[in-house]
Amino acid sequence: MLCPWLIAAIAFFALAYRFYFSFIAAKVAVVNDANILPSSRLYDGQNFLSHEQMDTLGHHFAAIAGAGPLVGPVLAVQFGYFPGYLWMVIGAVMAGAVHDFVILVASIRHDAKSLAEIAQEESAG
Repeated sequence: MLCPWLIAAIAFFALAYRFYFSFIAAKVAVVNDANILPSSRLYDGQNFLSHEQMDTLGHHFAAIAGAGPLVGPVLAVQFGYFPGYLWMVIGAVMAGAVHDFVILVASIRHDAKSLAEIAQEESAG
């Protein structure tokens, strides 16, 4: 039987994905599906390759899954399990996923450059 806390976390993630991230994509990042991705426009067979959406999800999950298991247990030890749970659930959506999404959109708009390259380019120009 699933724990009620697990069901609550899954429900929170589903609602955040449906409502919060559609708002972030439409109003904050202003995502346009008509834009050509750098992997298609700059295809060279080596560095710029097209791949499945599930690959991108896997990379995103690997990136966002790092801070939750590190900070969550530390909070649980210091303040109890509930603050650690809140950090892993709400922090993953409000901080981690939004940060990763906005950086992904910025990278796509700047020909797949890294955050450091984008910052250097924007500060110089």
